[in-house]
Amino acid sequence: MRKIGIAGLAVLLLVMLSGCGGEIPASGDMDMQTRQEAQAENTQRQITISCAGDCTLGTDVSFGGRTLPVEAEAQGNDYSWFFRNVKPIFASDDLTIVNMEGTLTTGGSREDKTFAFRGDPAYVNILTKGSVEAVTLANNHSRDYGEISFTDTKKYLEEAGITWFENLNTAVKEVKGVKVGLIGLYALNGTAESNLPKAMEQVKQEGAELIVVQVHWGVEGSTVPEQSQIALAHAAVDAGADLVIGHHPHVMQGIEEYRGRMIVYSMGNFCFGGNQNPRDKDTMIYQQTFTLRDGKVQDKLDYVVYPCSISSESNRNNYQPTPAEGSEKERIQKKIQQLSDEVGTLTVKFAQDQETGEAANPMEEDASPEQKDSMIL
Repeated sequence: MRKIGIAGLAVLLLVMLSGCGGEIPASGDMDMQTRQEAQAENTQRQITISCAGDCTLGTDVSFGGRTLPVEAEAQGNDYSWFFRNVKPIFASDDLTIVNMEGTLTTGGSREDKTFAFRGDPAYVNILTKGSVEAVTLANNHSRDYGEISFTDTKKYLEEAGITWFENLNTAVKEVKGVKVGLIGLYALNGTAESNLPKAMEQVKQEGAELIVVQVHWGVEGSTVPEQSQIALAHAAVDAGADLVIGHHPHVMQGIEEYRGRMIVYSMGNFCFGGNQNPRDKDTMIYQQTFTLRDGKVQDKLDYVVYPCSISSESNRNNYQPTPAEGSEKERIQKKIQQLSDEVGTLTVKFAQDQETGEAANPMEEDASPEQKDSMIL
């Protein structure tokens, strides 16, 4: 197994794909069926996917001050304002996915919980104008105003053309001719492990060629993943996931490479109406370009991590995620590096605890430069 090449996160290796990788003989050298098969085997497709963290497009009724709805009014309800600084990244990809942590509804009754989030249904335009095409609803806030709030949220997302997925409500979205399987698992109630194989089978039966698994897991405020997270992430890759993305801690956790696939344990907050001034405003955008040949995802890792802040102002949260620059960018880069190194140490312990003869340990060797194209921007 291999440690994540976070060294590769420091240098961008621009690898230009050289085409179909072989010449197809002239028509006289093979029959039509053989030529078609040879062409199909050499057909190469690429798709770029971006992932970001928790988006709470609303507020709790107990909050005062400059909440997200107040900010929206201050911006003249220009919903494009919120993702304005990150839209160039999202608009340049083929699919953007975030964790939609809250509800879009005017109905329902508040659940008896510490925080319950609700936003105006019009806030779905924050996503559409920000070039977000899919959301996971597998989290502990998707029913904050009862089942009707979950139903309403799904309705407004669908009307806006945004794909949603949650637990066994999986989705397969065709993008650039690639069928992308989308799975969202909720691990906080112990159902993720049993739902994983069922969800995998569902998207595979629908023809998914590339599978993204997003998981709500871990401990709030913890920058270190639990061993249960590592176990579930590895199980997802073993079952066929091509990318695993985590949410819930509201802070970033490290990145790991496991068996030629990437795991981002926690993305942190993003456009987060759940806190007007969190101590930790660091976040990131993870973007990966997948190469498929003959309908299968190749092991080549071509990814970029963009260090960001959840706010364009340093002294408060104005709900406008913004790419970091200068010394702040360097600081967040180093932070992601350190968090990823910690994951590497944890996976060694995890492998030892499992006492498997075949250690599931991504630290044993690093990927070669020609197999890795990655950088924190």
